[in-house]
Amino acid sequence: MIQIKRAYEAPARNDGKRILVDRVWPRGLSKPQLKLEAWIKDAAPSTTLRRWFGHDPERWPEFRKRYLAELRANKEAWQPLLDAARQSSVTLVYSARDEEHNQAVVLRDLLQGALKH
Repeated sequence: MIQIKRAYEAPARNDGKRILVDRVWPRGLSKPQLKLEAWIKDAAPSTTLRRWFGHDPERWPEFRKRYLAELRANKEAWQPLLDAARQSSVTLVYSARDEEHNQAVVLRDLLQGALKH
């Protein structure tokens, strides 16, 4: 099972392995508060793409397309996430306010597709 959760939500027992998938550390949170197994920065969108997107929902379709292209070109960045998901439950932790338009949504969908094949 792969789920996503905002960094500002409290960790839960059913989170499984909690992995931060942001390139930038969430503001105002400490490592103990997040209770992470790992921080995989390289699976996050490039700084250029993240800044271009700016969490603008109108740019979501194009962001999704560009981010998927980045991920497909850098499989080794997200392979550890796939390996973890094959072994146990995983929660992709992100800090964006928008729960529908963020990189964790794209990454989760990619990983779920890869698990099916």
